[in-house]
Amino acid sequence: MDEKSIEQKLVKAAKSKGGLCLKLVCPGFDGMPDRLVLLPNGHIGFVEVKAPGKKPRPLQLIRHRQLRDLGFLVFVLGDQELIEEILTKIGGDAT
Repeated sequence: MDEKSIEQKLVKAAKSKGGLCLKLVCPGFDGMPDRLVLLPNGHIGFVEVKAPGKKPRPLQLIRHRQLRDLGFLVFVLGDQELIEEILTKIGGDAT
């Protein structure tokens, strides 16, 4: 399964939980995760989508650390089987 297919499944799964999965574009600030996941009751998480077996680039890892240091949840998704687990962690009991 390619990255685009995994990303589409993530978007669909977030929507099915009453949330949004927005494409994140930050001009002038490279390395940000691909998606911003917004779930009911104010739950927010960032998801970097990768093709199976691929790893984040060094700049992406720096951005992930910066976001985590600010208290945000950040996930790397390279397997569609992890989508529900990630959404549960973002949404807590709300999903």
